[in-house]
Amino acid sequence: MHDTQTSRPFACVDIVLALGLLTRLPMRVGDKDFATRSAFAVWAYPLVGAVVGVLAAMIATTVYRLGVPAGIAAALALATMALITGAMHEDGLADSADGLGGGRDAKSSLSIMRESQIGAYGSVALTISLLARWSALLVLVQIQHLFWPLVVAATVSRLPMVLALYGLPPARAAGLASSVGRPKRSAVLGAIALAFAIAFFASGPGGFWIIFWAVVAPLPLFVLAQSKIGGHTGDILGASQQLAEIAALSVLVAQFV
Repeated sequence: MHDTQTSRPFACVDIVLALGLLTRLPMRVGDKDFATRSAFAVWAYPLVGAVVGVLAAMIATTVYRLGVPAGIAAALALATMALITGAMHEDGLADSADGLGGGRDAKSSLSIMRESQIGAYGSVALTISLLARWSALLVLVQIQHLFWPLVVAATVSRLPMVLALYGLPPARAAGLASSVGRPKRSAVLGAIALAFAIAFFASGPGGFWIIFWAVVAPLPLFVLAQSKIGGHTGDILGASQQLAEIAALSVLVAQFV
């Protein structure tokens, strides 16, 4: 008998899977569900971003209205997103910078990316990412337009991960990213549609440019990863989210200032 659970393009369990994979929120995900639905669940990645953005924006907005300085409110937004996700994207950025910057070949690059220590390249990349995002969030807090811009940025920044899973081969035979598998085209289109729907709902026609630059920003990373290690890893996907979020926040600040 044909198993509809493994053939349906969209299912509620996909949201649970996506939340369980991309956040530290307490989601009960069975091994069977992960094995059969992980490649389908990528359509819900932008929705995970929206959840992360909403929670971070609520906390930052609330403390700012209570009189906390704008800089601290912006820092709390970053801290909230890092806590919810387990800082997995920040870790991916640091590991990718160390591996791609310090590795002599594919084998050494992948080995460096597996190490738990952070090197010079990773430290610089992580510092720049935090500073860039904090600077954008500070402006949005000060002009009291943080909530929806942060939700949009967190949403669309998860889209490049989906595109990389679809367009690039895994660099390792084993690993979290390779275990997800190559998504179906319907799941990729679902992620794109969801990202556009949220971006246009919150930002109007300007949502197109937010998504455009969020997708363009990680392209050099993907080209470098393909040429140096032969494809994507979980670290590369995490790094792409960071680059996309910086780009999206930059566009949003430009639209408001």
